[in-house]
Order: sequence, then structure tokens, then C-alpha cells
Amino acid sequence: MLYGLKEGVLKKIRKVFETFPAVEKAVLYGSRAKGTQRPGSDIDLTLKGDGLNLELMNEIGLQLDDLLLPYTFDLSIYHQINDPDLIAHILRAGVLFYSKNK
Repeated sequence: MLYGLKEGVLKKIRKVFETFPAVEKAVLYGSRAKGTQRPGSDIDLTLKGDGLNLELMNEIGLQLDDLLLPYTFDLSIYHQINDPDLIAHILRAGVLFYSKNK
């Protein structure tokens, strides 16, 4: 299990990102990236890509919810984050979760 998630779960999440061409990368951060997650920990993901906006992020969130996984998702768009501490955390602890070119 990677990031406390089974391989099948990872594939389902990545498949959602594949359906949105604007998503160039997704970076996992928070407890799952650090390996300190607990059962039921949320999945913190920030999305990178020039064409991303709030409407698209909400649509991605709905599709992730439709997977009916026992996790909540905390999505953000990296270039819209205004909190310097959060940006520093993502740069320090974030791991590449999805890349369109892989």
C-alpha cells in the first residue's frame, strides 16, 4: 500500500484525473504524503495545470466523490493557494501523485 491506499484505489483516483486534460499534475501532501496517516485520514491533493479553475476543480471533486471511496478529498489548485505556510509544506512534503505525461 502506497500512502495508506490500496493500488486499486490509487488507479481509480488517477483515472479521474486522466479524464480532465487541464490536470497536468496532482501533488499529494499532508499526512498521507508524510506517512503519518490514520484510518480515515483525508486525501490532500493540489492540482497543477494552466487551464484549471474552481468550476473544473469542483467537477473533479464530484467525480472523486462518485467513486464512493471511504475517504474525503481536500482539493486545491496550486497556483491559487495564497497561504505561504501551505505552499512551503507542499514544496517540502508533497509527492507527485499523478502526471499527465506518465
